[in-house]
Amino acid sequence: MDFRENVVIITGASSGIGKALALLLAGRGAFLSLAARNEERLDEVAQLCRQQGGKAIAVPTDVSDEAACKTLVEKTVAAYGRIDTLVNNAGISMWVPFTQIEDLSMFERIMRVNYLGSVYCTYYALPYLQKTGGRLVAVSSLTGKTGVPTRTAYAASKHAMAGFFDSLRVELMDSKVSVTVIYPGFVATEVRERALGADGRPLGKSHLDESNVMSAEQCAQQIADAIAKRKRELVMTARARIGLWLKLIAPGMVDKIALKSIRKGKT
Repeated sequence: MDFRENVVIITGASSGIGKALALLLAGRGAFLSLAARNEERLDEVAQLCRQQGGKAIAVPTDVSDEAACKTLVEKTVAAYGRIDTLVNNAGISMWVPFTQIEDLSMFERIMRVNYLGSVYCTYYALPYLQKTGGRLVAVSSLTGKTGVPTRTAYAASKHAMAGFFDSLRVELMDSKVSVTVIYPGFVATEVRERALGADGRPLGKSHLDESNVMSAEQCAQQIADAIAKRKRELVMTARARIGLWLKLIAPGMVDKIALKSIRKGKT
């Protein structure tokens, strides 16, 4: 599938995986509706997408705000007349052990962005996706499959995403709408620089050597292929797939692997 004239909403499109996916799909002729909070960076990505040969509109959106998600969908339909694909990619992370957290409000903040943001966008876009037999996509994380140290709130939000979209997939079995959940490991983006620390504020730097992890462009390519094939889910690396298999027979070993992976950045 080349995505030519496929109307795609991508949240969290101003950087990282969202930006890389937007540029990739633009090169394949997609009609893009790009959402993120940073209007300036979003406009820059939209311009780059147009240079790649796709159409693109920028819709500044805070996905934790239900009304903003509704507006995003409305502006997309006003611009293109329909919605073919929704990619729920916007997210926020953390990097602090639970016992060191000073501000518990980060749990609500992370849940509202990662989980409720996906629920809101999906709720308002789904009627249009049902009309087009479209694609519903959720960019989760390996923490949506297994617990990871320093990520208690983040893992909880990603588990919530997995439960929501797996349940919705069953509800939509008699429709033509496909539901694809993506489970990346570590990807070289700015997400760890913006991750919340003990005081609930962004850390401003990554604790990992980003050269050891998958690039955003490689991640976007795998996501695009999974969307095109309407896959049920995508676990990106062989190491991660082996880890999930081991979890069934040796969960304690997987806990140790998770701790080691966080320290070395090799999921």
